Amino acid sequence: MNGTMEIPRSKGFWLVAILALIWNLIGVAMFWMQVNMSAEALAAMTEQQRQVYEATPMWLNVAFAIAVFGGVLGALGMLMGKRWAVTMFFVSLLALLVQMIGAYLVTPAWDAYGVAGLVMPAVLIVIALLFWRYAQKCVLRGWLV
Repeated sequence: MNGTMEIPRSKGFWLVAILALIWNLIGVAMFWMQVNMSAEALAAMTEQQRQVYEATPMWLNVAFAIAVFGGVLGALGMLMGKRWAVTMFFVSLLALLVQMIGAYLVTPAWDAYGVAGLVMPAVLIVIALLFWRYAQKCVLRGWLV
């Protein structure tokens, strides 16, 4: 014991932390499928989707990995009651921004998906932002030390 009293966490805290872990583990699965795409899966893509995939540089996949694994670490940090969860969610958010902006700058994603293709990246960014902000509030409440 370090002499400090632990502040009980709400059920909502545990729900958010578990959802964050599940969400980011789904992201890890998506990353794994992206970097281990089979020839059959590649052949099933439209020509425009295939062009985006083939034009994706390695650094975008690295950003993808940092985003999802950072999110997993952030969620695990929350579940362990650690304030470094905030940092990991922030790293995840930054990497996600690099990934999404980079995809539209260096691949033909804009031609392939247009404005409608921005919906999912925007949703992902908002969710990452919400996890980061929630973790910050958890620190202020004394739930993450």
